Amino acid sequence: MKKALMIVAATTFMMAGFIATEAVAGPESKCKTCHNFTMKDKVGPHLKGVFGREAGKSGFKRHSKALKNANWIWDEAHLRKWICNSKVAIKEFTGNPKAKTKMPPQKMCGKKGDAIIAFLKSIS
Repeated sequence: MKKALMIVAATTFMMAGFIATEAVAGPESKCKTCHNFTMKDKVGPHLKGVFGREAGKSGFKRHSKALKNANWIWDEAHLRKWICNSKVAIKEFTGNPKAKTKMPPQKMCGKKGDAIIAFLKSIS
């Protein structure tokens, strides 16, 4: 009987983890490795309400220097370039060829980028 209960409990735990993972199953699931979709930060800043927010102003304490001094708003054009290649985008957005970001290039361009943009709009 104990063995059966342990199996049921283990299965329930596994299913709960599976369901939580499946909640974000599109291309944006790549984002959840470092970002949270609520107001809570993770390894990177939270993405809730990112559209219309000033870059580097989420309250996240570990933004790169370039993002802390950013002077743009996260709109579709900026986010599209950012999720395609943040290392190139930060240089373009700041006008500084030496500007850096901690976020690695995600290469989420084209249709994958469209899906992420739509998702980010839906949580803003």
